[in-house]
Amino acid sequence: MRLTSKGRYAVMALADLAANGGAERAVPLQEISERQEISLSYLEQLFARLRRAGLVGGVRGPGGGYKLARRAAEIAISEVIAAVDEPIKTTRCRDGSLKSCQGKVGRCIAHDLWDELGRQIHVFLDAVTLEDVITSRVRGRAGAPGLACLTPAE
Repeated sequence: MRLTSKGRYAVMALADLAANGGAERAVPLQEISERQEISLSYLEQLFARLRRAGLVGGVRGPGGGYKLARRAAEIAISEVIAAVDEPIKTTRCRDGSLKSCQGKVGRCIAHDLWDELGRQIHVFLDAVTLEDVITSRVRGRAGAPGLACLTPAE
């Protein structure tokens, strides 16, 4: 799976916005840029997409900046990633193509595994909100089923 800086930075920037202003107070992009160490010009590009997707609204003039369009608890991380056109793909196959990721006809032997992993990632990101991120309620959500094998055998 490959999630580029576009998706990661969009989540970081909106989490910062949620923590420092949310839907109540406009936050200048310059402040987010400094706190998150993300280029201001890059943030401007991301926020243009986030605004078009209806996730943020701009406030002009003194004290201007951006505010969340909805409460942080109502914005899923999957929405943020989709807003910046960041596909989460775990296969290299093209949708609708009869060719596999190797350029052959048919799917690779592990295609269903990688495809299902992509679906699980989307389900997870759809269940996590900006509120969860800023209040540290993300860790442990996936559970730890593999830990049972770490206990000593009786």
